Amino acid sequence: MMKKLFLLLCALASGINYSRAAESCFLAKENGKVLVQEGDCTSRYAPMSTFKIALSLMGFDSGIFHDESNPSWPCKKEYDYYINACRGDHNPRTWMRDSCLWYSRVFTQKLGFEKFKKYVTAFNYGNMDLTGEKNQNNGLTHAWISSSLQISPEEQIDFLQKVLDQKFPLSKSSYETTEKIMFIQELSAGWKLYGKTGNGALQKSDGTKTDGQQGWFVGYIKKGQRSIVFTSHHIDHEKQDTFASMKARNEALTKLWHLIEEIESKSH
Repeated sequence: MMKKLFLLLCALASGINYSRAAESCFLAKENGKVLVQEGDCTSRYAPMSTFKIALSLMGFDSGIFHDESNPSWPCKKEYDYYINACRGDHNPRTWMRDSCLWYSRVFTQKLGFEKFKKYVTAFNYGNMDLTGEKNQNNGLTHAWISSSLQISPEEQIDFLQKVLDQKFPLSKSSYETTEKIMFIQELSAGWKLYGKTGNGALQKSDGTKTDGQQGWFVGYIKKGQRSIVFTSHHIDHEKQDTFASMKARNEALTKLWHLIEEIESKSH
């Protein structure tokens, strides 16, 4: 069943019109060894909702997040919920699943800027620029959304590898619970997929938004003692009907399926 699902996803991905106005990167590593590398993986972009992985670690380590289901916070009328799935009450698990920006912003305001900055610095996360939108002084709630904070696909890989290796000075439970809410599905041959998408406007080097959109799908796959970290990034310079993050995800799923097939063929 899972193999049929992946073949379908591969077919769907191959049918996407990526056009000449599109750019992409895919990078996968195991224990620091490059398994697949395609495209420009060194340029920095806003992390968008992939930053929820970092926010989750902060939330559980700080004690503001208690477990997968707590705290449950209500979506108030004054919040920008953007998508209908983000209405109503949400908890850490549903926040990660439905990618609710308002929940992230409630959390960072409870955390406070000094602790927020301390965590981002400890993570060595991208350019670590938390100033936010130009002249708006809103870094605590906006830095990672098409704003000042920038990270490259290669830096995403480095961050995720350190998360897997538990290299940051965080509680063990913060790593464990973050992984639980990152879980997406079981892939072929028993490999498990953990990850997060992110989508948003492109921006110029000075932080101002420009035409087009960029999308992420980052995470890792695990089976037994093995783990492979990956990042997929896609840019559409022209207006598209499909989210760039969905293209990044489909591209990643296709390549991960082929990678798993190659690994499993060698193990038999």
